[in-house]
Amino acid sequence: MKAERARLARLKRLERIRDIARRNALAEAGKAEGTLAQLLSLADRTERLSADYGARTDAGDAHALQQMRHFIAGLDRISTGTRADAASARRVADMRAAEAAAAERRRAAVEDRAQAQARLIARKSASAATPLSPRKATGTDVE
Repeated sequence: MKAERARLARLKRLERIRDIARRNALAEAGKAEGTLAQLLSLADRTERLSADYGARTDAGDAHALQQMRHFIAGLDRISTGTRADAASARRVADMRAAEAAAAERRRAAVEDRAQAQARLIARKSASAATPLSPRKATGTDVE
């Protein structure tokens, strides 16, 4: 019985450790999702800026038009780079989400093992407390 209780204590400690790992994985997944959202927002704003500047028709001369086209091309390069960064951030966010799911599965598996061990201890305690055979009658039949 002592070994079973020691095993249950180890499983409970392991469950706490796995829960901490799960929380850390969830925090990392949240940060990755936040980074992804920021990059997507930045790419959208840059694309809108590029489209807005592309629609302008107020260039006074060829030099101003050329400068505006260079500026728009720069915005397009920034937008393309940001989209690539967002794709990379999406892969990282997906990886972090998978890590968080795996951490939850590991924690749940330890929790299940701890519950099974607790049930085993309870069954053994109950069977030890229950007499297996009826007590012998003492005294005489007259009593």
